[in-house]
Amino acid sequence: MASDACAKLPPVSSDYVPKGTYETIAGLKTYVIGPESPSKAIIDIYDVFGISPQALQGADRISAALDALVIVPDFFEGVYANPSWLPVDTEEKAAAFGKFRAERADVPRNVAKLLEVRKAAGERWASAGDNWGVFGLCWGGKIGVLACGEGNEGPGRVFKVGGTAHPGGLAAEDAEALTAAYICLASPGEPEEVVRQYEEILARPGKVGVVETYKDMFHGWMGARANLSDERNKSEYERGYSQVAEFFAKYL
Repeated sequence: MASDACAKLPPVSSDYVPKGTYETIAGLKTYVIGPESPSKAIIDIYDVFGISPQALQGADRISAALDALVIVPDFFEGVYANPSWLPVDTEEKAAAFGKFRAERADVPRNVAKLLEVRKAAGERWASAGDNWGVFGLCWGGKIGVLACGEGNEGPGRVFKVGGTAHPGGLAAEDAEALTAAYICLASPGEPEEVVRQYEEILARPGKVGVVETYKDMFHGWMGARANLSDERNKSEYERGYSQVAEFFAKYL
């Protein structure tokens, strides 16, 4: 376990009530959990389905395990992908999901917004210094990994550790650019060859990372798609967040 607190965490629940509060950070409504004067902090980025009980339960578990501040900014400002758009098997669904991805979920725009949040949150919780990490689910993983590459340096900007579960837009060049310790938890839904490349790149001298595929899980098992009424999903959800917490505890 990452800490004594982690060992005392309650079991994952399918009817979980989040423990945090909300405040505005860099103009975004932001879920906040953890100590008021943290020594370390993490920005947690949801998947395209936005604020979900599963994502917030994960944030609470990471916070409790590390005794860290964890914040979940609402990048999409309440307008999320509609689950009915998936699978994208009609022209109407393709148009709706494509519009969402091009507008609300635009990657460069949201990477820039993440850096705004990092700066503002660093000022709001100055006690954390530069002990900041970023963790993302699916789409959120893409936003986070890009922020951990080129330009990841300097006071109020640096991320010391990053991570993702069931990553979206997985690309070997993102792993090449990483300057932070990084954990990637994949599902069989991600491209196997790119996952293998990630593993090879993060094993090189000068890189720090862990790559693992949860072979009997599905894309989304730690995010909004998680079915925590299913015992196997519940168990692997818990294991995944424990593994992320242990990695962040080691490098943050």
